Amino acid sequence: MDLVIRDLAKTYRRHGHRVQALDGIDLHVPPGIFGLLGPNGAGKSTLMNIVATLQSPDRGSVHLGELDALANPTQMRAKLGFLPQDFGVYPGASAEELLDYLARLKGICNTRTRRDHVAERLALVNLERDKGRPVDTYSGGMRQRFGIAQALLGDPALLIVDEPTAGLDPAERNRLHRILADVGRRTAIILSTHIVEDVSNLCRYVAVLHAGRIKAQGVPEALTKPLEGRLWQALLDADELDRWCAQGRRVSLRTRAGRHLLVLEAGACPGEPFRPKAPDLEDVYFLTVPHDEA
Repeated sequence: MDLVIRDLAKTYRRHGHRVQALDGIDLHVPPGIFGLLGPNGAGKSTLMNIVATLQSPDRGSVHLGELDALANPTQMRAKLGFLPQDFGVYPGASAEELLDYLARLKGICNTRTRRDHVAERLALVNLERDKGRPVDTYSGGMRQRFGIAQALLGDPALLIVDEPTAGLDPAERNRLHRILADVGRRTAIILSTHIVEDVSNLCRYVAVLHAGRIKAQGVPEALTKPLEGRLWQALLDADELDRWCAQGRRVSLRTRAGRHLLVLEAGACPGEPFRPKAPDLEDVYFLTVPHDEA
């Protein structure tokens, strides 16, 4: 079931000023894991909130299959699961208790069916042994896994996850990646994040959002193909940077082992010590979204 977004726009008033959060968004989200990539403040959370029917746009449309989501928000909510960037829990309530309560709200009324449904989701996110613990005592990674479990109640046709790995340690990030990859085999997922690695590891389709507009979208291979044979990298000392930065379009600059790894876009090798670089999604991101530090 595809999600189709057309000409979506949203404006806020903030401190007396008009802020264009979204400006004519067009997106086609097919089944699988779709990565919505963009920096903080790009408009990702606003877009996710509108798709989840938590906010109304100024104009535009959102359709999940044949369902007009904006005209039928109750029906849309019944078809989706949502893990927002921040969510609260009842103090002292265990994961099993909370999921049982939320499953009731999802309309799963039969006690045995609901118990089995909750147990399946706890097993999926590897929280079976901790199901009796209060969720407010969970680590950050465990809370995110609980969030995935609650979002999957009712077998949604679409799962929205907003910045799910922000603040997690590497082990928990990898664990959450495995869970999302598993879920993505049978449920459409929109992964909204500013972390390029998350999208590279998980997503079959990608859109880059910046300043409320879609700057690029497609499969990662199609997005990186125009950069083949045009990227060059070298490890340089600080006093060499100004000279070499003038030899091409700067893609990224980062510190590695006390030196500076510079990536340039140019039609030919700038010279020694530069070597060819295979393009990846991070290069597309840096070339699409302006970064002062890049």
